[in-house]
Amino acid sequence: MDTSKKGKQQYSEMVKQASPNSPIFMDCIKAFISGGIICTIGQLLLNLYTGMDISEKDAALWVSITLIGLSALLTALGIYEKLGKFCGAGTIVPITGFANSVVSPAVEFKKEGMVFGMAAKMFIVAGPVIVYGTLTSMLVGFVYYFVK
Repeated sequence: MDTSKKGKQQYSEMVKQASPNSPIFMDCIKAFISGGIICTIGQLLLNLYTGMDISEKDAALWVSITLIGLSALLTALGIYEKLGKFCGAGTIVPITGFANSVVSPAVEFKKEGMVFGMAAKMFIVAGPVIVYGTLTSMLVGFVYYFVK
């Protein structure tokens, strides 16, 4: 019994030594600033599109399309990954992070072919998010329907 506790303590010490220290405070600041920059770009795009006499509803659609396109392009060029490593969680602003999660596996598996590589693996990361998001929204909808 005593040897198992000693073994667990030794293992814990080894894990502490092998694990790098994470500068949590700086990571939070980087995520806050980078996420804010992405949102600011979205707002600037909205202002630009509405300034071009596009209705606010249509302008919001164009902002989404632009941010998704930029995220996909930056992912394909390998820039989004570098931004993600530096900025951390700030790059996971829903629309840009989702675009990255779709394009990233497609780029990674493109050498396996258009069908069995790119197309088959494209939703390997985003697929579960779509499935569980859909199921959760249905569940919430049913609960709302019956409670109301």
